[in-house]
Amino acid sequence: MNQDKRLFIAAPRGWCAGVERAIEILDVALERLTPPIYVRREIVHNKTVVETYKARGVRFIDEIDTAPDNATVIFSAHGISPEVRRTADKRGLTVIDATCPLVTKVHIEVIRYIERGFTVIYVGHKNHEEAVGVLGEAPASLHIIETEADALAYRPPSDKLAALTQTTLSVDDTKKIIAILKQRFPAMEMPAKEDICYATTNRQEAVKRLIKDHAIELLYVIGSKNSSNSNRLCEVAETMGVPARLIDSAADARGTDWNAKTRVGLTAGASAPESLVRETARMLEADGFLSQEVVFEKENVSFSLPQELKA
Repeated sequence: MNQDKRLFIAAPRGWCAGVERAIEILDVALERLTPPIYVRREIVHNKTVVETYKARGVRFIDEIDTAPDNATVIFSAHGISPEVRRTADKRGLTVIDATCPLVTKVHIEVIRYIERGFTVIYVGHKNHEEAVGVLGEAPASLHIIETEADALAYRPPSDKLAALTQTTLSVDDTKKIIAILKQRFPAMEMPAKEDICYATTNRQEAVKRLIKDHAIELLYVIGSKNSSNSNRLCEVAETMGVPARLIDSAADARGTDWNAKTRVGLTAGASAPESLVRETARMLEADGFLSQEVVFEKENVSFSLPQELKA
């Protein structure tokens, strides 16, 4: 291998505890329950994961209405609105909820603030499944803000405000938006613990430090186009002046990406399996890169299975 060509692989990377839990839920359901198993939307936002489960007979559906009577339906890790849950109950479907507990936390916070008479500002991406689910808790009392311009333009119906955020946002961008809101509405309340999840924060910080400490010239992010946290990793690198490419797998990488570059970084969004990272690393190693894992933080978070699937 060429000692001058270096591949720096960021850690932490890839699957977070919420994704691991959702995948385990689906695996256990396949083992114990009578097929077919239906999943509303993608279990996690990763093309490879979804295709793997399709091959195992899992049926992914867009809406609960398309599931047949008496079916077992798993809700994805991104959460759902109460309306979806009510529809499933009315139809008598067997439901297993794979919503990430950190997303559930935000839903609970919405309900608590609304019960206390607050208008809730939700910082997030309005078309993302997580945001759609949260906004469904109280559409008349929630207002979504996506940008700093939105924060500057917002005119609340009262001074009794609270702010919550999507769990997969850019840490830096969200801080700027929240700073504007706090300046405009000093009495605005927020939860004691922030809503952007530990995995999103850690993976973004790992990318920043990879760039600062190892002067990488290109960052590969393993993740699918509809993965919010994967896109944010690309944005972090690009904000720091480093080109980034979002790829589903090594098959999407091109030699022209790293041509004349000797320092490449590699990470993965929270929905991407480690096998895709290793595959991409092997491809670069075959082209002469010497790989090195760079650990910035060790994670030891885990979430238990839903009660109905516990042994």
